[in-house]
Amino acid sequence: MAIILSIETATTNCSVSLSKEGEIFALKEDYNNGFSHAERLHVFIDEILKENNIDKSEIQAVAVSKGPGSYTGLRIGVSAAKGLCFALNIPLISVSTLEALAHQVQTSEGIIVSMLDARRMEVYSAIYSSDYQLNRGIQAEILDETSYAQILDKGLVYFVGTGVEKTKNIITHKNAVFVENKLPSAKQMGALAYSKYKISDTEDVAYFEPYYLKDFVALKPKPKK
Repeated sequence: MAIILSIETATTNCSVSLSKEGEIFALKEDYNNGFSHAERLHVFIDEILKENNIDKSEIQAVAVSKGPGSYTGLRIGVSAAKGLCFALNIPLISVSTLEALAHQVQTSEGIIVSMLDARRMEVYSAIYSSDYQLNRGIQAEILDETSYAQILDKGLVYFVGTGVEKTKNIITHKNAVFVENKLPSAKQMGALAYSKYKISDTEDVAYFEPYYLKDFVALKPKPKK
C-alpha cells in the first residue's frame, strides 16, 4: 500500500498532502498571498502525519513540486523532501508544478494554459489538452494582446494560475476563460506522483535540483532614505 507524502512550495501556498495508491486522504495548506514556507512546512508535515496516525516509516516515497516557481520556495520544499528521503531511505519523485496546476481545471473540451506570474509582464506557462496531455512545454514569455492567439482562435482556452490576474487585463478574446484565485497545491500531486512511483520514475536524491527555468537574480535592496 503506497503512501506518498507530497510537498508543494512553488508559490505562496505552503501545501502538504498524503495519498494512498494515488488517492489523497489528507491535505494541509496555507492558501494565501504570503510566503510562510520556512516557518510552516516542517510543522505541516509533522501535523499531517500525527493527525492521520501515520509514522514516517510508513511513507514509501516523497513527492515534491519541481517548478518553475519561487526560487526560495522551491529550495525550501526540495530541501525538506531530500532530508526525508535521506533519513528514511525512500525515493524522491518530482512533479511538474504546471502539470499539477492544470489538473485544477476539469473540462471535456478546450485547452488549458497553466501559468505562473514572473517579473513585469512575463509568465512561465505550459499548454495542456483537456485530458492533461502536454501540447507545449514550459516557456517564459512576455504577454501581449496576441499571446495564445492561435489556440484561442480554435476554441476555448482555460487560463489557470498566478499569471491569470495580469493575463485577463491583456487578453480579451471571446474564447478566453480565466480560472481565478488558483495556486499550485499538493492536492493534485498524489495521482501524478503515484503514476511515477509505479514505474520507478524517481530522482537522484543527492543531485536533484528544482527547475527554476531562469537563473536566480538577487535584487539589490533599496537605499534607506
